[in-house]
Amino acid sequence: MRPTTQSKLLFARVIAILFVMANATECWAQETVTLQTKSLWQMLWSGGPLLLPIVICSFVLMLVVFERTLSLRRSRVLPRLFTERFLLQISEGALDRSEALNRCLENDSYIAQVFAAAVRKWGKPAVEVEQAVLDEGERAANELRRFLRVINGVATVCPLMGLLGTVWGMMEAFEAIASSSAMGRPELLAGGIGGALLSTAAGLSVAIPALILYLWFVGRVDTLVMEIDRRGQTLVNLISAEGLEERRTSRKPKLKKAA
Repeated sequence: MRPTTQSKLLFARVIAILFVMANATECWAQETVTLQTKSLWQMLWSGGPLLLPIVICSFVLMLVVFERTLSLRRSRVLPRLFTERFLLQISEGALDRSEALNRCLENDSYIAQVFAAAVRKWGKPAVEVEQAVLDEGERAANELRRFLRVINGVATVCPLMGLLGTVWGMMEAFEAIASSSAMGRPELLAGGIGGALLSTAAGLSVAIPALILYLWFVGRVDTLVMEIDRRGQTLVNLISAEGLEERRTSRKPKLKKAA
């Protein structure tokens, strides 16, 4: 049975489609190989000279985030076991001034420093004890906020450096197009613009995580500072002159009733 004209046309179309797909696959493979062989240094260099400071800022950001993550642990700032046990022993009268101060000095947490400042004012009026807690709490808050400005600075500066790098690259690209040797070569403009936009993308890639981390660290510091202030106020009510007198008077009826 001889093939008809319609079947011949269908066969020719299938061959043409396979040929086009083979050429497209070959071109895509060549482009993939070209992209894979491009080194990291070439990508950085194509992004302009301002891409290197952005990379340095990213390393600084990682170091600061790692340090703040370790320093802002709850066990480092406000250990729950030490805090609750210390306040419970003070309320039950199991610790005097010297023993309480030694407990605070043996612990290296920030809440222990605030408690030590309050214990040094043991038996003084509540205003003096509270002022000591506030002063030491302010110093602890400043320590907790240390290096957060670096994260905020990275989040602010990196987009500006990326924008400046883009403007720089665009100027170089248009200067190359304006020269007589680049006439009729639009790939120079496309390559220059692509390299210029790389710096903006790099700046935003560093700035967005930096801003998110900065907001998260600020929220964590505020939470810890509020908790330190609340615990410090509880200690003020226990060891101030008014607090000691209130506890002394509240125990007398119990002692008389027991007798």
